[in-house]
Formats: sequence, C-alpha cells, structure tokens
Amino acid sequence: MGDINLTSLTTEKRNPETMNLDEMKREEIITIMNREDRKAVDAVENVLSQVEKVISCTVASLKRGGRIIYIGAGTSGRLGVLDAVECPPTFGVSDQVVVGVIAGGPGAFLKAVEGAEDDREAGAVDLQNLKLDDRDTVIGLTASGRTPYVIGALAYAETMNCKTASISCNLNAEVSKFAEIAIEVETGPEILSGSTRLKAGTAEKLILNMISTVSMIETGKVYKNLMVDVQQTNEKLMVRAENIVMQAVDCQREEAKSALVESGGEAKTAILKLLLGVDVEAARGMLEQSGGKIRSAVQMSRQNRHML
Repeated sequence: MGDINLTSLTTEKRNPETMNLDEMKREEIITIMNREDRKAVDAVENVLSQVEKVISCTVASLKRGGRIIYIGAGTSGRLGVLDAVECPPTFGVSDQVVVGVIAGGPGAFLKAVEGAEDDREAGAVDLQNLKLDDRDTVIGLTASGRTPYVIGALAYAETMNCKTASISCNLNAEVSKFAEIAIEVETGPEILSGSTRLKAGTAEKLILNMISTVSMIETGKVYKNLMVDVQQTNEKLMVRAENIVMQAVDCQREEAKSALVESGGEAKTAILKLLLGVDVEAARGMLEQSGGKIRSAVQMSRQNRHML
C-alpha cells in the first residue's frame, strides 16, 4: 500500500475554490458545486471523438450478437450497472445485451465492499464468469485511472480478442495502457478533494449515456426520436407506448391502443402496421428484413410498390 502515489492525479488534488469548504454558507457551496458540474460537460466535449470510436465498437458488437460490458469498482462500477439496467425497459433488449459488472459482486451496488477494487485477478475472473468472447466490447470504468480490478479485467479481455475501451478522469491514466481506445476526460479537482462520485462521476455517466443510447439508435431501437421498443412494465409505460404510437403515426389513442393489443404490446410493430396498413405478421416480417428499423422497413415497402 505504501508505494501508491496519488499526487499526480488531478482528481486527488485540492480545489482552490473550496479550500475553506467547511466554513462556507450553504448557498455558496451549492453555487460552486453547480459551477463545477458544468466543467464535467465541457470536459466530455473534449473527448467526443474518442467516444465515437468506442460507439463504433459497441454497435459492431451488437450487430454480431455480442455484448456491451461495463466493468468498474465503487462509484464507477455503480454507474455502469445503472446504465446497463436501464437498457431493457427503455430499449426492449435482453439484460444480457448491456451488462454492468461491479467489483465485489452485485451486493456492492448497495453496500461498499472495501478492498474489492484492489483485486486485479478478480476483474479477470468476473469476465471469465460471463463467458466472454470476441464479439463483446469491454469498457473499463475508473475515475482515477489506476484501479487494479479494472486493469485486470481489460488485460483479460484483450487475451479474448475483445474490443476494449477505458473511461478515466485523469490524463496519462495507467488504465489507458490496457485499452484499445482510451477516453481520458479530465474533470479536475473535486470541491471535496478526492470525492470522484461528484463531477468525475457525472462525466462518466454522460459518456455512458452516449454509448448506450447511440448504440441502441443504430441497432433499430429508435424511430425518429421515439423509443419504439419500450417495454410496458407498468401503467406509466403503457401510456407512454400509446403516446409513442400516436406520435409516430399521428393517430388517435383508441387506434393506438387497438394496434398495440393486436401487436402483443410491441409498439414498433403497431407503428409499422398503422403506417403501411398491413397486418401484424407482415409488419413483423418487414421489421426482421430491415434489421428492426422502422424507417428502413417503410422505405423497402415503398420501393417494392414502385417495382410492381
């Protein structure tokens, strides 16, 4: 433990704006926090080209039947799990398509497992348990850029010929040496020194939002700006599905409800059924041919009609 040097990490440095944080008034603290959080957005803008490279990998993985796998410890690990678990209800994918792995196991999401991040071998073992293969993209998350658990995971992923990427919040991060694509989003010192759950975590989540959302858009889970594969798992989402069909087709609620019932709750199928005036089975067949993309299915239908 004595040979660990954190002095070079900007995330560990003291923020000159908050040297007397404990003496500041509440309004002053939250004003500074808000100002510092804006820096996370600016920092992400500086790494968009790297984010795009990662998305190229994740989209390719999904199209080959592979997975997007986030792996991290502590706050970074929790952010990966958070992004992953939102994908099934939002985009209608299996919980095995975007996977979040956290050091210490699932229980570490709710209660910190101290020391889990220091186990390099465990990172490799956790990926082995997922039966990793070369269709997967593994994304290591570590704000500090030095977490042994994440480094071990990426090193193992490389041996499996997976695409690998890292997201860290310091320049020249150690983890970058183990990733094919390294995203180093420098967010600077936190208002509370070393507490990377703050703007460093914010920056990480912004990037994860981009990766998962764009990956789903490019694999047919979105039509226009509508989440057309939304899963109707509660009353709010049932109404949202109706609204999505209404907005996509410009129809009345009763027509949307009826189409959803006929389509087994599949908003995408209901939309195509109404747009093209076809039955459910025909709509499903068109979606299969178009890779699940409504716009492509509509274009294919129009082309076929012109050929007749």
